Amino acid sequence: MIRLTIAVLIFLLSLLVVFKAPTNLLWRATVALTEFPHLLIIASLLLAATCYWYSSYKLPILTLSFISFIIFSATIVRTYNRASTIESGLNANFSNKNYSTLKKPLETAFSFFTLFTGIDNKTIEYKSIPYKKINDLELSFDFYPSNTNQVSPCIIIIHGGSWREGDSQQLPKLNSYLANRGYNVASINYRKAPEYTNPAPIEDTRDALNYIVENCKELKVDTSNFVLIGRSAGGQIALLSAYTLNNKNIKGVVSIYAPADMYWGAQHPGNKWVLDTDKVLGDFVGASVKDFPEKYKLSSPVEFVESTSTPTLIIHGQHDCMVSFIHSEHLQQKLIENKVKHYFLDLPWATHGCDFNICGPSGQTTTYAIERFINSVITQ
Repeated sequence: MIRLTIAVLIFLLSLLVVFKAPTNLLWRATVALTEFPHLLIIASLLLAATCYWYSSYKLPILTLSFISFIIFSATIVRTYNRASTIESGLNANFSNKNYSTLKKPLETAFSFFTLFTGIDNKTIEYKSIPYKKINDLELSFDFYPSNTNQVSPCIIIIHGGSWREGDSQQLPKLNSYLANRGYNVASINYRKAPEYTNPAPIEDTRDALNYIVENCKELKVDTSNFVLIGRSAGGQIALLSAYTLNNKNIKGVVSIYAPADMYWGAQHPGNKWVLDTDKVLGDFVGASVKDFPEKYKLSSPVEFVESTSTPTLIIHGQHDCMVSFIHSEHLQQKLIENKVKHYFLDLPWATHGCDFNICGPSGQTTTYAIERFINSVITQ
């Protein structure tokens, strides 16, 4: 009976790979299931193998294990299919360069064996640097120096958390990865809602950039080469900063599952059991969309795209239950209309937060695309 219960549980979990999670707790489970599919594949096979020794409930256990195995394996197959097109897609819009002088970039966008072996990624020690003080609030960024120990471009990382949570230590492995590949990385903290509303985080991003420029000799930063990377709410901040600050030294921006069309998002709220969109957006914008629609448009990156906008890499999972995939589709359409260089890495299997495991299917593909995008947009 225990084996049957386990088989049913694994099968039910596999359904989260197929259907969008109906609650916030199940969304978190979905992230783990889609980014550690190899563990569930092994579990399904081991459970099926027990039927060799135990005959009780043999047929239902074999059936459920087989279905679960197929579903979890499908994530691997879909990842290989999508990964095979990334290099050609990026090369169609961006030149293929290799800035790094000490370590080679990932050779492939996805490898099943890397799920087990991991990525060569030595942890880089960072230092917390205050860059701004407002009354009693001190803002800082975590600075990961380039392993070249030379003047190098700087990548600005902007964390997510619905503009009200999270900090500069969110998913730090990408920070070390990029520092290992020859880039300085500054992961910034910014003012949060509801106490602070838009455009406070944009102003903080600007001030962090200014601080780095003013202290570039000490930090060994090439001030002509910045790239902004933001996740979720941080993606909205990164996009809006890149498109509105008019800073020619921002050479690229990476939007990872970001709410790029805030006005549309407010009019089409998602499942409240996953995220209370009305409250989250209202706290950040400072008003309801019915009362002040213009404020939502002013916080929407899609409204500021023009022909001279910053080259953009969009990353979004089609299975996202928190920030609709449509946000990135709207952004892509605006970039196409204005003939802005961009690439859209759409991930059919992925949900919100899909890059949390840098060695997972989404983690590998996003890291591969991000590294090549950065290599392509910076100037030598």
